[in-house]
This record gives sequence, structure tokens and C-alpha cells, in this order.
Amino acid sequence: MPDSEMGSSSAMPDRPFLIVLGNEKGGSGKSTTAMHIVVSLLAEGYKVGTIDLDARQKSLTRYIENRRAYCAANSLSLPMPTELVVPRSELRSADAAEADEKSRFEQAYLQLAGKVDVIVVDCPGSDTFLSRLAHTAADTLVTPVNDSFVDLDLLARVDPETYAVQGPSLYAEMVWKARQRRAMADGKSIDWVVLRNRVGSLHAKNKERVEAVLSDLSKRIGVRYVPGLGERVVYRELFPKGLTLIDLKASGGLDGQGMSMSHVAARQELRALVNALELPFRQAKVD
Repeated sequence: MPDSEMGSSSAMPDRPFLIVLGNEKGGSGKSTTAMHIVVSLLAEGYKVGTIDLDARQKSLTRYIENRRAYCAANSLSLPMPTELVVPRSELRSADAAEADEKSRFEQAYLQLAGKVDVIVVDCPGSDTFLSRLAHTAADTLVTPVNDSFVDLDLLARVDPETYAVQGPSLYAEMVWKARQRRAMADGKSIDWVVLRNRVGSLHAKNKERVEAVLSDLSKRIGVRYVPGLGERVVYRELFPKGLTLIDLKASGGLDGQGMSMSHVAARQELRALVNALELPFRQAKVD
């Protein structure tokens, strides 16, 4: 594993690419974004594994379980990822618990290595040792945020009068430390991408201010920000079936009604998101 505490990745010839979905705030669309990235890559022919570090809610794993059940009930053959869940340790000693969680995370990784091209890791919406392990191991770190200063507070401290960035906030500092550990471990960098989810279609002062803060942050701490998923009902409607917009054409559309213009627009939005991640293995395939 590419972590200063896990050893170098050079010993693993078939090391899969790690995409980590991380954010210490719930409600940002993290698991929904993760599932759509997973299915987008599956549709392109990649073998994908998932590691769910939120063993309590298991939103990503539940999405996949719904998908498997829906395919079985409707005689559908849709591409599926290999999913794993890594629970937190129940050991009482902090040192022992961290060692236990490190071992569990390594085992999950090794179970998938050599079998998949990409691993998508969904972190819990809180600061945990498992989450920090995943952040350090990431090749691409994706942080979905709602387009508001409530969510941006995790990334930066902002002056309430001028909206000028005063400095990075707790989560940004944690990512900075993860980048340092990664560089020390194998000399590689973590590409950090912030997804602006639920961006309003109309121009607003708040939207403009958020844009300015993210622009400043990109210069200060090397984060890229790109458009994410909009506020569309279809993203939530598909969860019980485990489907995504990529699947609608193959599955006959939502409730057998076919693809609406709204669905087509949403699917284009998703494709733009995946392209904006600039995943190097996809770029190499195109080149």
C-alpha cells in the first residue's frame, strides 16, 4: 500500500488505481457520486472494486446490493463491481484499534489487487483512522461539496465580511498531511478534486463568492474544482433499484418509460464529471 506506514507499492506489480471519495460532512452526495463513478467505469469495460469504510450506514454497499437484487428480479445482466466493507475496530486500546484497522484495510486492498483495475473507496462523513489511511493511499481524491459556505467551511476559513480566504480548515489540513505522507512513502502525489454538487442554474451572489473561494484555494493548496452532480430527483429515485443514469438505456428507462430529455441531460452531466476527473488510465486509453 502507498502509505508511509504500509510500505511502498513497488512490491505490487498489479496495483489498482485508487479513487477515494472523502468529506467529513454528510449530505454532500458522496456515496451517490461514488456509485455513479463506479458504474461509469464499469460501462467502459474496467474491472472495479469498492471498499466501503462506513460500515454503519453502508450507503455505497446498499446501492450495489440493490443493483444485484434488481438485476436478479428483472433478469437483467448489468456490470457489477466487487464490493467489500471494512468495519472499524472494536478493540478498546487506541493503538491496538489502529493496528487492527490498518490490517483490515490492507487485507481488503490485497483481496482486490490483481483482480480489478480500479478501487473506489467511500469514506465515512467523519474523521476516522480508516478514512485517513484511505486518503493517504488515494491516487485521486474526490471531495463532493454542496455549493454553500456551510460545506466550504471544511475546506477553508473565510472572512465573514470580505469572504477572503484566511487559511485552510481542518479537512484541508488533513488532506495536506496525507499528501505529505504519500510523497514520503513513494514519491507520488494525490490529485485532489473538489466536486461542486447541486450548483444552482441561476447566477447568484453566493455562487460567485463560492467560486472565488475555490479559485483562491486552488492556488493555495493545489486543489482542482469541477462541476459535480446537479440537484436532480432522478439521482435519488434510482437508489432503490441500484441503477444509475448510465444503466437507463439498457434497463428500459425509469419505470419502463424510456429516457426523457431530463435524463439525457443528467447523463451528459455525469459524463462531464467523469471526464473532468482526468483519471490517467482513461486518458492513456484515449491517447
